[in-house]
Amino acid sequence: MRHTILILLLLCSVTSFAQTTISGKVIDAGNNSPLLGANISLGGGGTAITDKDGMFTIDCSKATVITISFIGYEPVKYTIKNCNDNIRISLTAKTSSMGEVEISATSSLNKSLIYQPQSITKLTTVELKRGTGLYFDDVINQNVPGVTFERRAVNSGQSFNIRGYGNGARGRNGVSSNFDGQGYKVYLNGIPVTDAEGITIMDDIDFGSIGNVEIVKGPAGTLYGLAIAGAVNLKTVKPVKGKTSIGQEAMVGSYGLQRYTTTLQTANERTSLLLNYGKQKSDGYFQHNKSHKDFVNLITEFQPGEKQSVLAYVGYADSYDERGGEQTVAQYQAGNDSGNIEYIKRNAHSHLISYRAGVGHTYALTNWLSNTTSLFGTGLVGDASSAGGWTDRLSLNYGTRSVFNTKFALSTNINLNGLTGFELQRQNAQIMGFNLKADPAAANQNIAAWKYGEPYLVINANTSNTVTVSSTSSLFTEWTLSLPQDISITAGIGFSTMKIRLEDRFNPATATKAAIFEKKYKNMASPHVALNKVFNKMVSVYASYSRGYKAPVSSYFFTPIAAVPGGGAATAQIDSMLKPEVGDQFEIGAKGSVLRNKLYYEVAAFYAKFKDKMTAIAIRNPNDASGGTLYTIMANGGSQDHKGLELLLKYTAYQSETGVIKFIKPFGNLTYSDFEYKNFHIESTVKRAAPNQTKDSAVITNYSGYKVAGVPKVTANLGVDVQLNFGLYGNITYAYRDAVTITSNGLVSGAPFKAPAYSLLNAKVGFQRSLGNHFDLDVFAGVNNITSTQYPIKIFVNQLPDAFIPGPAKANFYGGINVKYNF
Repeated sequence: MRHTILILLLLCSVTSFAQTTISGKVIDAGNNSPLLGANISLGGGGTAITDKDGMFTIDCSKATVITISFIGYEPVKYTIKNCNDNIRISLTAKTSSMGEVEISATSSLNKSLIYQPQSITKLTTVELKRGTGLYFDDVINQNVPGVTFERRAVNSGQSFNIRGYGNGARGRNGVSSNFDGQGYKVYLNGIPVTDAEGITIMDDIDFGSIGNVEIVKGPAGTLYGLAIAGAVNLKTVKPVKGKTSIGQEAMVGSYGLQRYTTTLQTANERTSLLLNYGKQKSDGYFQHNKSHKDFVNLITEFQPGEKQSVLAYVGYADSYDERGGEQTVAQYQAGNDSGNIEYIKRNAHSHLISYRAGVGHTYALTNWLSNTTSLFGTGLVGDASSAGGWTDRLSLNYGTRSVFNTKFALSTNINLNGLTGFELQRQNAQIMGFNLKADPAAANQNIAAWKYGEPYLVINANTSNTVTVSSTSSLFTEWTLSLPQDISITAGIGFSTMKIRLEDRFNPATATKAAIFEKKYKNMASPHVALNKVFNKMVSVYASYSRGYKAPVSSYFFTPIAAVPGGGAATAQIDSMLKPEVGDQFEIGAKGSVLRNKLYYEVAAFYAKFKDKMTAIAIRNPNDASGGTLYTIMANGGSQDHKGLELLLKYTAYQSETGVIKFIKPFGNLTYSDFEYKNFHIESTVKRAAPNQTKDSAVITNYSGYKVAGVPKVTANLGVDVQLNFGLYGNITYAYRDAVTITSNGLVSGAPFKAPAYSLLNAKVGFQRSLGNHFDLDVFAGVNNITSTQYPIKIFVNQLPDAFIPGPAKANFYGGINVKYNF
């Protein structure tokens, strides 16, 4: 009898325990992956933390309501109705996330930013739509410390500058970064915008259609190949699951701004489709600066099975921008926006028609192995004119990228996750150059003379015709070992190869150089190693080292040479001595959330050294009293040392779902840059001109010790987002840029000169609300450059006398309305 009573008591205790203990799992609503470190708060007191599989266990007797929260996700409240339930909680990423997930390429299984041991900045619609949302210089320059974005006109000549690395090296004197974007990789919906040579042209991208941005700062060769400065992943807006809608957006503003976009989107649990069509135009900010762009984007995603998903993207754009030329220093100081007459009479412009397409397939082969493979292609047809003449370009760029993701549980709390893959690209391009002459049809017409007293110029004789075949291959692997105490070690390496074949089809009888040139750069190894430690699932510290490369492009090898007075006929020169640039970066940093998740911060200090920097050398004609340049060649000049500090802060000062004010969120960032030329000697040549000289003369310029031109020492941004619960929202932003030198030695006309510091103040207000069950309304208005500050949207370094592309010098206004009908 005694034994029977003991057995009954034991059964009762077991039953009681089973009924008061409940288990559950927390996952990402977007990709169903488990969330490690999610916080479970019990209404009756106490907390629990999810493990690596997203699992948790709580005492059911102490709470009927639990709150599940995770950095970067909207919190969820769950009411426990039965302790025997199997709880499964899906968390949705915040649109204003501070610990944003969905890192495009990383070997870490946990996608939260605090688990990534490097500087990665994420931008969502909150940052992208603080202003007009159409021009990326406003977005990047205000929200990403250490990165700037410039443009040559309204929608053309756009380029990133990541931690002072800059773009292609061009110009008449010294080290310059003025034209085509090089050194970084840009992807749009997984399709490389950067071509097989490493050149990034973004004239055709509609930045108003972008809904998500990820920027990796520093050498990223382990995952992206030839990316010495970093990588940028752009993604277009996504349809909202469970909704079908059609929307119309209209925006107008100063300087003749007009923007119209029509959008159709639909999505359910397994399929989604987004189609948008738009037109955009502007009269520009100064003389000969008009712009227009038409675009179409189609994005569809579907899941043919539980283990598969397919994403397809097709895009078309037709972009045309007039170029007014650069202002001289004197013009900029005087606020003279008349532009450059040599550009205007040549109808200088950039015209680009592009077709982009790609399809990606993801397949979960097993529970520890999955693969994502994409095929892509881009066709570009373009023409451009400037003071130097007219250029036609036709190119086809295509390739594939395939990545295997692996994950192994080595023990209960030790995991090994890996990413291994390859990317292949090939480009066939033909580029033809022409000189210009006065329009004979308008020789006797006063309209041709215009107000400058000079005729417009039209295409004349062919001056160059080159055909290039470029191919790039990258093999990479990166692994993260997750250890107890939230310590992880990341290590990887990438191998890149570039091959260029150039054929000169403009090969006159007087030419003395070979018409065909081939060059291959191989075994460019890019290692990466990092250590990361996370404390209390909220903050982390890390240290990392990475290396990257940038190989020369075809235009660096081929140099058309004009006829030298008294020295021979026109010809061309091919130079095969160039070496790839090499970049090494050391970085330490910390990021995380403190003050009960109200303050999110990122801080990073880095030292980067770029060796064998490619630069332009001017070959001058001594018989030209003005010092005119006969032609320009490329050479490896020296190295640059970049030391910097970056800080980003986001703070939730107030938040309420029931009061009048929904939230008040101040934000800010600071960048300190100490960049110098090291061992940077450039030897330029004065070409002999018979019979006055017997040999060429060399001029050696030493830039060692000078600060890198075009990079402000200090940049700072402050702002605040405010939203009310009944739909009113607004923001105000302040941006400061320090003074910068515009030449490598800091001199203009022999005297020290800096482009002056400036500050910009912008503001926006709007009202957003659902009207009934079917209509969503968003009405907004804003003003940029409230204080009418003079500032440049681009500085042409080392390109005197022309140096500045001016921005809007007066306060400029915009306003718009978005109407969406939900079916």
